[in-house]
Amino acid sequence: MQDGDLERTMELVVSTIKGIPLEVELDGVLALVPKVLERGYFLPSEELALREYYRQYLCMRSILLGAVADLEPYCDDLSDWDSSIRAFAVAFTAACALTRASGYLVDVVADHSIIWKKLDEADVGGGLGKKSFTRVYKNLGSSRRQWRFYEAILFWELHADEIMHLPAAHGAYAELIELLETELPLLEKRKLSYLKRHFNYRIHAFKRGHRSSYRKVMFELFRMSGRLIADINNPVVAIQKSGKRVTPRVLRKAQSILQPGDVIITRHDEAMSNLFLPGFWPHASFYMGTQDQRDALGLMAEALPGTSTVEAKKDGVRMRQLDETLAVDAFLILRPKLQDADRARVVESAMGLAGKRYDFLFDFRQSERLACTGVIYRAYQGTLSMPFELRECAGRLCLSAEELLDQATKHGTFDVVAIYGVKGIKVHEGEAANEQLLLHKTR
Repeated sequence: MQDGDLERTMELVVSTIKGIPLEVELDGVLALVPKVLERGYFLPSEELALREYYRQYLCMRSILLGAVADLEPYCDDLSDWDSSIRAFAVAFTAACALTRASGYLVDVVADHSIIWKKLDEADVGGGLGKKSFTRVYKNLGSSRRQWRFYEAILFWELHADEIMHLPAAHGAYAELIELLETELPLLEKRKLSYLKRHFNYRIHAFKRGHRSSYRKVMFELFRMSGRLIADINNPVVAIQKSGKRVTPRVLRKAQSILQPGDVIITRHDEAMSNLFLPGFWPHASFYMGTQDQRDALGLMAEALPGTSTVEAKKDGVRMRQLDETLAVDAFLILRPKLQDADRARVVESAMGLAGKRYDFLFDFRQSERLACTGVIYRAYQGTLSMPFELRECAGRLCLSAEELLDQATKHGTFDVVAIYGVKGIKVHEGEAANEQLLLHKTR
């Protein structure tokens, strides 16, 4: 793993922790409990609010577990102690935030059996099997997991000064330390609860060999959960395929079709993000064009060499190469009905969004962080007032990729110029693309 990978993972952890549902949001859901108890069941709107909170928690949990697993290679080379200790700081902060969020959720739900039963119901549309919350509860209460986290606290105490005063080689490290400091008041309470278990000899042994224990301190804690959403299965996709359905041939065909300003709507068949987003099409990116295409529009804005898209993923809003954006199973290309001058303004606006962090809360009212469709919305709405309307979901105003597609085609401001992956192995263009989209929607 290169230093740049550590920096990206650090950025991801900082952004994700900031996106973890707040306790006050669950408090809002709990306010519904007296009415639910009196009635004996959840209304659809109440169930939607509860599941939205739960899915958001699971999504953040999945991302943090994956981020910590990505840090594991740093443990194999303890000769680079600075990188190793910095990686530990990232992983430990993620662990603290996860433990806090999980503990609060479990403590609250355990006291309300009606919520517990609701979260244990299967949600096929959301990709959750039966007893998902029970498995989360059992996972959190594992004595082995608790001991590993306690070892991590001991390791932190031994190296706290060193961790807190490492040079902030990357801006996110200072933010990471700020987040860690907010977690510290809770650590002593957790530590005291573990001390009651009388692991005095193991504590002594750990302190004697603390550097050699580095590997097991953090990563065994998370390996038990796996890289993806621990304890949660995706019943929609029964098997994992090798590779993506967009082949090099299809990629070349898409590249010959794309023009600056196009919107690329995509789908990964096995992506866990599909569990938390509505519709068949869960993701969108902006095509800013190749260097030659941008030069033809007279654009002066600089782009990273070889990049042609602006895309928001969990590592933030970045300029990316087309082969990364189209490493998918299905895609659709939307083209705005614009003159070149307006198209250039939109492209320049989208390029200016690169560098922002990912918005895990999908709250379009703020502009500091952006979700994938937030890039499209702000590039067009802010520049040309294209008629994209935000929709309220669980108290937030947002725009899903499926909704963006529906609005773009309904208002006639975009044309569907190509589609691939909904039927067969052919890239359908023009009227054939519209027919394929219509047939797919009516299935």
